[in-house]
Amino acid sequence: MKDLLRTANLNTRDIEMLLDLSTAFREKPLLHNDSLQGRSVVQFYAKHSTRTRISFETAVARLGGITITTGPNDLQLGRGETIEDTARTISQFASAFIIRTFEDADVQRFAQAASIPVINALTNGHHPCQSLADMLTIRDRFGSFSTCRLAYVGDGYNVAHSLIEASALLGMEIAVATPPRYEPDASVVAWSRAQAERTGARIILTNDPVEAVTDAHAVYTDVWFSMGDSELERASRVATFLPYRVTTDLMAHARPNAIFMHCLPAHRGEEVTAEVIDGPRSIVFEQAANRLYTAQAVIHALVRGLLRGSGESVAPVEVRMR
Repeated sequence: MKDLLRTANLNTRDIEMLLDLSTAFREKPLLHNDSLQGRSVVQFYAKHSTRTRISFETAVARLGGITITTGPNDLQLGRGETIEDTARTISQFASAFIIRTFEDADVQRFAQAASIPVINALTNGHHPCQSLADMLTIRDRFGSFSTCRLAYVGDGYNVAHSLIEASALLGMEIAVATPPRYEPDASVVAWSRAQAERTGARIILTNDPVEAVTDAHAVYTDVWFSMGDSELERASRVATFLPYRVTTDLMAHARPNAIFMHCLPAHRGEEVTAEVIDGPRSIVFEQAANRLYTAQAVIHALVRGLLRGSGESVAPVEVRMR
């Protein structure tokens, strides 16, 4: 396995190994600190980033390398150079390429042309690195995935896709509650349910947030809006998603020891109330911290060729622009 473009690129052994390796990096931050000695990793961000950019830059430093972080105005891509030529050129200089952009198809084109590992740091369709940090957080708290129920409430887009795929690989039950027309991509659900037949996972889709949250060990949500949304779009989304806000009343349907999760940034009063995200059940900053350890694990494993992959060709998801 050369690239991590979506969680479905992994197999169960891969994801379990990455979680174990992440734990090892948390216990010994400078473990494998010669993994990237004298080598560089290039990052490209077409979208703003806080946790992803800083965690990956720190991870590369801990592995002994240097990071070159770029944006749309820094490369010749902005002046018409093709994705393929850019990928082949960067492959001559760097040991890995980390990309946060919009279209999954663009990331796939880059990976196909590159000879170095390519890591998806967020696209419209997927957020695989976030799902690894989330699974590490859940394992830290509950130990076993097979006895855990994760509830995701909100928009069934990139974060939901990666959580569904990770849950399927790890044998965990996940219930996803979205408004009508905002359900997860059908191909993601089909792939995950096929994996669930092997792992014992359960994938539940509903339009009822109470149904999803009932008896859940972890309740997860994400933002309703993206940069660039017009005021009209925002107003429409507020009306649509308001019943899916995570409140203390909604959390009351989860287990007494249930945790609240959010990949951040969060908007208090929109997708979650301040009482929940700032309350004792919230572990959002533990999630954020785990982004660093999983970033170290992903880079080290890909550069060292430790991942086997699913062995399947998984087409990019076509989803709504966010």
